[in-house]
Formats: sequence, structure tokens, C-alpha cells
Amino acid sequence: MTWHADLAWLGDAPVADVLITADGGRFTSVTPGVPRPPDAERLAGLTLPGLANAHSHAFHRALRGRTHAGRGTFWTWREQMYAVAARLTPGSYLRLARAVFAEMALAGITCVGEFHYLHHGPGGQRYDDPNEMGAALIEAAAQAGIRITLLDTCYLTASVSGEPLNGAALRFGDGSATAWVDRVEVLKPGKNALVGAAIHSVRAVPRDQLPEVAAWAAGRGAPLHVHLSEQRAENDAAVAAHGRTPTALLAEAGALGPRTTVVHATHLTERDVATLGGSRTRACLCPTTERDLGDGIGPAAALAAAGSPLCTGSDSHAVIDPLEEARAVELHERLRTEHRGHFTAGALMQAATADGHASLGWDDAGTITVGARADLVTVTLESARTAGTDPAGIVFAASAADVTDVIVDGDRIVRDGRHTRLDVPRELREAIAWLS
Repeated sequence: MTWHADLAWLGDAPVADVLITADGGRFTSVTPGVPRPPDAERLAGLTLPGLANAHSHAFHRALRGRTHAGRGTFWTWREQMYAVAARLTPGSYLRLARAVFAEMALAGITCVGEFHYLHHGPGGQRYDDPNEMGAALIEAAAQAGIRITLLDTCYLTASVSGEPLNGAALRFGDGSATAWVDRVEVLKPGKNALVGAAIHSVRAVPRDQLPEVAAWAAGRGAPLHVHLSEQRAENDAAVAAHGRTPTALLAEAGALGPRTTVVHATHLTERDVATLGGSRTRACLCPTTERDLGDGIGPAAALAAAGSPLCTGSDSHAVIDPLEEARAVELHERLRTEHRGHFTAGALMQAATADGHASLGWDDAGTITVGARADLVTVTLESARTAGTDPAGIVFAASAADVTDVIVDGDRIVRDGRHTRLDVPRELREAIAWLS
């Protein structure tokens, strides 16, 4: 396969006239400054490495535009989310997730980290295959044409004080960290997928069981993700119950380090920031969800300065637009500090591409370099949003609507703005109408 990019993002900036070849799903040559040969497919515009969505809850997409009728908080929104969780079956989850992952492909996402905790049937009843819901998500990604890291989530209690799960949340629980390990051990990922671990939060995994989840991930070199300090109430409850912040509890459990990604990290103390940065723990920010839910604005610049690599995710899918998530890391920091210029365009692209893939265990993706996975995302420079824009600042101008072409592991998934396998709007309408 041979492509010629008018412009390609190499390193931390666009480079002109780049000839790219691939074989077996890997780049075999990347040569800038070459006129387009007649046998090369033209990629018109600016071609980026594959974009990573490091934090997703696929079933939340059914809530888009349906939760804004009145005032409320994250906690009232959560009740609406539970109502959707209560109704999903393996078949309906496959249909919904396939549509959501295909929408991600249209936005330039070539790999998703699915933070998966909807494990069991109503009332917590186990399916014959205890990983049937996870298998549905892996198959959905394959059908949509993107890679997935299934971040199988340990979710055991309803509060830091150990309140038992109830209602729809009974579907989330395995009873103990040991039972969670036993179930995950038999999960088969398939060729387009990796299996990682997740601790839902310190309110959902008791203090004495955190180390078992962390040890399982460490023993396999698997990524470990965890919701951290998304809400002030989580911090207050942890300090009241244990005399420690959620970050300190994770550190005590051996759950921090370069293979760990903390999600949101919105309400951190200065000591928390130093602990995360000092351990090189990654931080995944989800700005469009954090503002949709009224969570607050996290200390992105402080985390990066302390040593935490950043990445981004679309979380609840109020918006699926990785370019918007990336620029919002900078723009939210401007709102928080009332100053501009915290992150360069190159740093934001690094978060959205290579660092996002690395957080999901795909260290060989997210760059246009020889030997890397052959993922390419082309953004038009001729739309009303991008015309006349300096390509070096594309992250501050373009949106998902400007993505024209997407190649994943050398396979064409999006051409001229349309998915090559699925009618994505119809898939979304049908999947969500079934649930409504």
C-alpha cells in the first residue's frame, strides 16, 4: 500500500509531500519531500497519526441530548445512566457499541479504551459465558474497524464505606477482587484487542482489595485505569473513612506508575499532583464530559509539569471529537488560570495520539514512523473551519466533521467522510431507538 500525503504530521509539526508505504499493517517507509508518484493514493489535506480515545463508556452514548431538561449534578445524571444500563442485553450492547465505535472511526479514532463494568445480567445474574458483555464490545470494535483495549473494571461496592451494590449496579459487581480476577483470566481478547484492568474508583473497590487488582495488571504488564477524584464528595468520603485522599489510597495499594492512567483527576491536592507526577502515572482528561456533567476543571498543566503524561477521552460521549478534547485541555486551563499558552499544538497532538495509545497498551501506534501501526487520519484544509488555517495549528481549528479519510492497520475504514462498512447514522438511530 502506498499513500502520498500533501502534508503529514511527523514529530510535532506538519511536513509537506510525504510518501508513505505499508505492508502487513505496519509502515515500511516514510519519506518527506517526494512528489506524488502515479501509483500512490493521494491523501489531500493534513494527515495525522491515528487518534486514541483513552476513556469510553460506550452505552452512555444513548444519553446524548437526553439529560438537559432541568438542574442537577453528576449524581442525578448517574441515575439516568443506570436506567440505560438496566436494559442492555449482549445483543443490544453489541449493536449500540458497534455504532458508537463507528462514530469514533468517523472522528479519526483508531483505538478506544473501553472502561467496561456492565458485566452481568439483571440482578447480577451471570451469563453462561461470564464475559459475554465484554466479548460483545470486542466484537463491536472489530465490526467498526478500530482496535480496542477492554479495560475490564472491578466494581464491588457503592461507597467508600462499603455499602453494597443495589439496583442496576448489581450488574457491575463480581463480589470480590478474587472473583473479578477469576472472570478476567478466561477473557479472550482476539487480534484487534487487548485486555487491561480498571479500578472503577476508590469508592467502588474496598481499600483491602485494591492491591489484588493492581497486582493482576502489574503481573501481566497490562494497562490499569481508574476514575480518580472526579467529584469532591469522593475525596471527602475517602478522607473521612481512611484519613487519606483517593490518590494516597492508590499509592498505598501499589496501583500507581507508568502503566496506570488516572481518569479525570479533577479535584487533586498539591501532594496528589506530586505523587502522580513522581510515579509517572498518566492522566486522562475528558473535557467535554467534565463540562457536560459540571465536574470542574482539573490541573492539567500542573500534572504535566510534575511528570504525568496526558491523554484524552470522550467518556460519556456527549461529544465524540478527539480534536475538541485535545484543544480543550489548553482552553480549559486558560479558563482556570486566566492565562494562555500552557500547551503547544505539538503537545496536544502528542496527548491525542502516541500518549493516548501508550496508555492503552499500544506502544507501537500513534506515530507515522517506520515499524509503527499503519494508522492514518486525514483532515481537510478546505472546509469552512479549516480553510486559510495554518496547518500547524489544526488542533485549534478542525473538528471531527473535517476528517475525510481513516486507515487503521493499513485498512481503509473511512473514505470521503463515510464509513466503508456501516451506515453510521442509521446504526445509531436504530440502536438507541431500541433502548428508548
